[in-house]
Amino acid sequence: MPLTDTEKVLVEQAYGDLMTLLAPNINEEKQKLIRDAYELATEVYQDVRMKSEKHYMLHLTDLAIIVVKELGLATSTVIAAFLHGINNRTDISIKQVEKQFGSDVSAIVDGFNRVSAIRTERLSFQSDNFRKLFLSLIDDIRVVMLKIAHRLYDLRFPEDVESNKIELFYHEVKHLYIPISHRLGLYIIKAEFEERVMRHEYPEIFNEISEKVAASKAKQDALMQDFIQPIQRELINQKFDCNFKWRTKSIPSIYAKMKAQNVDFEQVYDIFAIRIISNSTLKKEKEDCWRIYSIVTDLYQPNPKRLRDWITTPKASGYESLHTTVKMNDGKWVEVQIRSQRMDDIAEKGQAAHWQYKDSERKMDAEDWLNQVRDILENPDQINFDYSYRNSNKYQSDKMFIFTPNGDLKQLPKGATVLDFAYEVHTAVGSSCNGARVNNRIVPIRHELQNGDRVEIMTSKKQTPKADWLGFVITD
Repeated sequence: MPLTDTEKVLVEQAYGDLMTLLAPNINEEKQKLIRDAYELATEVYQDVRMKSEKHYMLHLTDLAIIVVKELGLATSTVIAAFLHGINNRTDISIKQVEKQFGSDVSAIVDGFNRVSAIRTERLSFQSDNFRKLFLSLIDDIRVVMLKIAHRLYDLRFPEDVESNKIELFYHEVKHLYIPISHRLGLYIIKAEFEERVMRHEYPEIFNEISEKVAASKAKQDALMQDFIQPIQRELINQKFDCNFKWRTKSIPSIYAKMKAQNVDFEQVYDIFAIRIISNSTLKKEKEDCWRIYSIVTDLYQPNPKRLRDWITTPKASGYESLHTTVKMNDGKWVEVQIRSQRMDDIAEKGQAAHWQYKDSERKMDAEDWLNQVRDILENPDQINFDYSYRNSNKYQSDKMFIFTPNGDLKQLPKGATVLDFAYEVHTAVGSSCNGARVNNRIVPIRHELQNGDRVEIMTSKKQTPKADWLGFVITD
């Protein structure tokens, strides 16, 4: 059913909001490309509705807004948000997408489609191989960002998701997208994922804690105002330009503290956090953060064991901040986070914010940023984010991952054939292999496999190893 008049207004309003968000960062040429993608999507999806009967264009505009507002990305990813999956509904090919919208967009759309095609019902998300498969199918790391945005939409609007998929989506988010969001420094999105998963898995516990948090909010807001007033006065006296934010920690975080400490909600240590954000220059931001720390700890008693210095040594995700815990006048403890506006933007939008800032010499370009983000995802043991300007080749893995019919993963070198896979399964299987079904298509033993293929080996008792097999087998 086509858009109703009311829906047309809602979609155009959402599109207008999107372009307002993008306006400071894009020129007229990019505005036109986004409009072209929007109009193409409107034409392709004119009769498509979600499970809830919401028109598909409302989904796409909401998704594009998440990409910009919450992930800090721009033109190419926004266009890809409108066009993802479009080649599955029309005869528009990836090549045509590339011709009209550029190679960046086509790479994101193609990568999104490839990752979305993975059948995850039988996969172990805890498996390191799954993370490697997920990344090996992606040439452009913005595919990961778009997948995160899409799953965020799915969990916000579960009524739009097919009933047979919703449990799988929660499972994917819990075991894949939460760790990836954490790794990318997308802490706000990670916290929302965790809250929505907990609300789904443990609704009674979630609601109980949520009600207690809500009941204490007015009192806590008043306490926070009293707490920050002397800090504000001293900051003004010392000519600091700062903003303040405060929040209750997330329900999953509070629940984790309750379990770890074996205590009730009322006994949980420092469930509130205050953030002091300085509008410092890049040159002075670290010094200013420490000076603000000194002001806070002169006014309130700190717990020296709770000082966390992620300014001198940032987290692997690039997160920078000073954290301290101080005692309020009523005897309760509160966490204080001190950071610059640049640091706060990175904390809010993770790696997507890094390339928007200049270091002492130059601005990191998008290609370097993409490479650094990939490094972070591929190396979970990496200690610190590398801020240096690096020239690194586009990631090319020499490995690929192949599915068995049961959904198990086998790792093979690129260029491996059906016969390599058969021998990987078992020597006897390799020696008797006479072909395979690859993605339900029968192929010969010399057929070269591609990343993500699902392979069922065919065997024959009459088959024996041949000397010419050595010409196309690449594994030992």
